[in-house]
Parts: sequence; structure tokens; C-alpha cells
Amino acid sequence: MRVIEDYRGASVRLTDERLKHILGHPEMAGMEGEIGEVLKAPEKVLQSATDEHAHLFYRHLERTNLGGKWLCVVVKYSGDDAFVLTSYLTDKPKKGEQLWPKK
Repeated sequence: MRVIEDYRGASVRLTDERLKHILGHPEMAGMEGEIGEVLKAPEKVLQSATDEHAHLFYRHLERTNLGGKWLCVVVKYSGDDAFVLTSYLTDKPKKGEQLWPKK
């Protein structure tokens, strides 16, 4: 298990089980380091529309296995605990309340 500090300094757990699940998707192969970088320095953080305790961290990457894409890392916060639920590549961030940077 890895523990990564997010952009606010909060500790976020990335369990071996979640990492195996994420990297099991062919397009995510070799992207373990990028997951940590997105948590540390996202371009934007959105509130999940379906889970009030989940935040979506985004950063655009020019080079991925699919070309230029946004990497999304979904983190669930529960009290003092935070952990990565999943991570995936997408063409654009979802719509929703932007938590960071504040507009």
C-alpha cells in the first residue's frame, strides 16, 4: 500500500488491490506514478455528482497510451481516512462543482 499526500497535504491511501484493479485496464498500464502526481498537483478537483464524499482529481496528460487525455483519480474521504477508489483516462472532466482551484 502507498500513502500519497494530496494537494492539501491530506494522506490518501492507494491499496495494492485498488492499484492492481486500476493497472489491470490496458490503457492504464505503467501509470502508477501519474496517479500520485495528479493527487499532489491536480489541475482541477471536482465534487462527485453521485457521492458527496468523493472528489475527482484531474490533470491533462499529453502522453498516455491513448494520446492526450485527462487522467481522473477518484478519492473517497471518510472522516480522517481517504483512499483512491479508481482512476481512468477520459476525454474531458465531468461537469460539477469545482472544489479547486476556486473560481
